[in-house]
Amino acid sequence: MPVDFGRTSSDYAKYRAGFPDTFFTRLETDGVLRPGLRALDLGTGTGTIARGLARRGADVTALDVSAQQLDAARQLARDEGLAVDFRVASAEDTGLPSASFDRVFAGQCWHWFNRPAAAREVLRLLRPGGQLIIACFDWLALPGNVVEATEALMETFSPRDHLNIDRFGHGVGIYPEWFRDVALAGFQSLTSFTFDSPTPYTHVAWRGRIRANARIGALLPSEEVARFDAALGALLAERFPQDPLSVPHRVFALVAERP
Repeated sequence: MPVDFGRTSSDYAKYRAGFPDTFFTRLETDGVLRPGLRALDLGTGTGTIARGLARRGADVTALDVSAQQLDAARQLARDEGLAVDFRVASAEDTGLPSASFDRVFAGQCWHWFNRPAAAREVLRLLRPGGQLIIACFDWLALPGNVVEATEALMETFSPRDHLNIDRFGHGVGIYPEWFRDVALAGFQSLTSFTFDSPTPYTHVAWRGRIRANARIGALLPSEEVARFDAALGALLAERFPQDPLSVPHRVFALVAERP
């Protein structure tokens, strides 16, 4: 697949909102997250989940296939004084010891993996009773809102079918396929939660956020990215002049346990 998030690392680190604090608070309330746990963050990108775990006292290792993304992640962690062990590796073949983690996270990335292989690898990495948390934080396209208009513009520059991936969240931020993935791998005691979390974006930040999208900055040539960005700026000025915007988002999380 030609998608390369390393090309978007600067925009990704600066503009892409990570999971909200309420996501981590919910995990703490449910007993999934607590200080001292040994946690692995797969497909960490610029490390938003990894940093959230480290802030809450977890011992965190974080992996990604993009060295550029990890460079940005290390800098953001240093800026906060957080200790995270960032490593270049894939979710399907981590090279890490078996039964060495209490929790494994996959935030906003499960659909990019070879999912059966990744699920088997996570099962190997977890200690008995350990948990896999697959999570997504998706914007919501609603009639007439800025997300719907932005997605329509994206389609003219970079049609979704160019990526050859399904719309797993069905446009509503809910991922039923993930339940089957983990059950087939041998996980048990599946639970899930979802809640909405409106997220503010200035015009500048929304443009940066979209440049960091797989269909734009991670896929298109730089001149096409610039053309798209200019078109999005004009669209915002004309149709959505309020600044900042309130962009609807939905958190989804699936928690599965290794027997």
